Amino acid sequence: MIATVYAVFSDLAEAERIAETVVMEELAACANILGACRSIYRWDNKLERTEEVPALFKAARPDALIARIVELHSYDVPAIVAWPIEKAHPLYAEWVGRNS
Repeated sequence: MIATVYAVFSDLAEAERIAETVVMEELAACANILGACRSIYRWDNKLERTEEVPALFKAARPDALIARIVELHSYDVPAIVAWPIEKAHPLYAEWVGRNS
């Protein structure tokens, strides 16, 4: 099974640093760093507004990837979720499996 893992980062530098690390460590086959977004959320009973940078990772072992992102991430509680990929181009799925 392969999965897409979504995570948000404090800025572009953090997203790039973590993406490069997990790809080099073969925990993700690929990372797509998206444009900055505006996040609105509640933290410590206060409404917060922050600019963050989301990224999508392709992985065959999402649990290992999530654990590593948590280790490298600057947030106390990073937003990281995984979606299993039920259908994929067979050669793409094979490539993700070989590289993560």
